[in-house]
Amino acid sequence: MNIPVSEILKKTALLLFGLLCCTSFVVKAQTKTPYQAYLFVYFTGNDKAEEAIHYAISADGYHFRALNHDEPIINSADISETGGVRDPHILRGHNGKTFYMVATDMVSAKGWSSNRGMVLMTSTDLVHWKSSKVNIQKSYPGQDSLLRVWAPQTIYDPAAGKYMVYFSMKHGNQPDKIYYAYANKDFTALETTPKQLFYNPDNAACIDGDIVEKGGKYYLFFKTEDRQPGIKIAVSDRLTGGYVMQSQDYVQQTKLPVEGAGTFKLNDGSGYILMYDMYTSGRYQFTKTTDLKNFRVVDADVSMNFHPRHGTVMPITTAEARRLVSKWMSPSEVIQTIQAKGIKVNNIRLDSATSVLYLPVVPGADKNAIKPVFANIPGTSVTPLAAVNFSKGTVKYRVTVAGHQPVDYKSTLIEEHNPVLNGYYADPEVLYAQKTGKFYIYPTSDGFTGWSGTYFKVFSSPDLVHWADNGVMLDLAKDVSWAKRNAWAPCIIEKKINGR
Repeated sequence: MNIPVSEILKKTALLLFGLLCCTSFVVKAQTKTPYQAYLFVYFTGNDKAEEAIHYAISADGYHFRALNHDEPIINSADISETGGVRDPHILRGHNGKTFYMVATDMVSAKGWSSNRGMVLMTSTDLVHWKSSKVNIQKSYPGQDSLLRVWAPQTIYDPAAGKYMVYFSMKHGNQPDKIYYAYANKDFTALETTPKQLFYNPDNAACIDGDIVEKGGKYYLFFKTEDRQPGIKIAVSDRLTGGYVMQSQDYVQQTKLPVEGAGTFKLNDGSGYILMYDMYTSGRYQFTKTTDLKNFRVVDADVSMNFHPRHGTVMPITTAEARRLVSKWMSPSEVIQTIQAKGIKVNNIRLDSATSVLYLPVVPGADKNAIKPVFANIPGTSVTPLAAVNFSKGTVKYRVTVAGHQPVDYKSTLIEEHNPVLNGYYADPEVLYAQKTGKFYIYPTSDGFTGWSGTYFKVFSSPDLVHWADNGVMLDLAKDVSWAKRNAWAPCIIEKKINGR
């Protein structure tokens, strides 16, 4: 049978087109990430009640909302020897279905050299956890001089086919050193004797190890605890040793004390976030990197409604996010994330009996110009999302949270004069300035954990009713050499100089 060449070319072209389409589809499917959200696991402070595991959730890795009203999701007394846990680290297993969490078994009130072990935990749903206690001193001989076991983390070792737990230990007068051991199959104990993982060339103390694999290399972030404390990086071609510091540079982008480095990969493939606990200032700093060498501060893009201490972030799926939200978030929490220019967000009130949301606004606010937005929380939705007109009275919002029935809320604007400043402030000093003919308030900038304010702001008004934020008047980090925190109760006086 003779087939015209044109027909052969046509069929060949169609076949080639089909193969190209299929090939393109396969490549796209391989590069798509299964993760659309993030889980932040952390503790909150040095009081015994704060030494517990907390959860927060985010849609983008920058804006986090606490779950369970920022209360512990597990009772520390049920899982630990000491009654408290710190420095939680969470890992998704290599099978993608099992989760592993480890934490320091410690109550800091007993002293910084009072703990001898850690907690190992497993879960298949991030809600229900099985736990085991590991006391290094009791489990292994030759540990009589052991003083403390800090900040365990877990990583899967593909060469060994096991989960490696690494942590710092201090023995007697020796500096803190980072060790590792393999967990047993059930993740209920360590099955190998701890070995030193990293040898600091100057034998300085090392704590808070965090290992990231990239391009066949392992990057060990750690904190040097002696001399000049800070976060450095050592790199190796293998997981269990051979780590060499590439430079003596510190990677934190602040002069304030830091600890607890934690690194996670962004779901959109744009890079990594290196975050660390700025423990004296009561907040975290987020930095972004694409090469694990150069880091850029992105704090302006980050928001949290809680104050975390040393913790970790793990990417999660939409289904996992919905499960967490269903367990630990309610519609009433979602509706109160409302924000808009002119609304005093710290003074929003919700009448849960009538489902009425009262939104206090500054005097003279234009009700037509209020454009509320709500936090983007995985597993939740608020409608309408478009701008609304409050000038005609109440506006109805419907809030849907995974695992809950939708709830309708009536929101209404109310003009309130108090508080006169929008935010957390205390110890106000008021001045009427002859020079400008204005009133000024110089307050303590509050809202920090541990009363650790680091700057003073000033506000001005022509009539004691309408107040303008004039920004930071004094920043301790930039303007004061002899103090870095506890900026409290400023005073002001106006004095004429040369008659002016």
